[in-house]
Amino acid sequence: QVQLVESGGGSVQSGGSLRLSCAASGYSLSNYCMAWFRQAPGKEREGVAAIDSYGSTSYADSVKGRFTISRDNAKNTLYLQMNSLKPEDTAMYYCAAHSGRLSWWSRLVLGNYNYWGQGTRVTVSS
Repeated sequence: QVQLVESGGGSVQSGGSLRLSCAASGYSLSNYCMAWFRQAPGKEREGVAAIDSYGSTSYADSVKGRFTISRDNAKNTLYLQMNSLKPEDTAMYYCAAHSGRLSWWSRLVLGNYNYWGQGTRVTVSS
């Protein structure tokens, strides 16, 4: 059974950094397209960053140049390095997995992912 567990969230001031982790179990992460989504209070869940099994990445425009997604297949773990954080980055962050590959234009589409973690909260204060 596929399980995803996020960690690393917390509270930070504007301009600060955090690194989120997503530990996968029940399957080999190397064969999956992985992504981070986030959901702010009162807003829809949105794609933030994705990485496919070949290491190709996709980013939302709002985080390009500030966030970096990576994966360590040996540790079966997905990461999201978040730098230059802004108050508008405040949200619950979710890890998600899709079995197989996704075209670059579809990697940040919510409906393409069928495995989800429980989320980790990120709060950025001004």
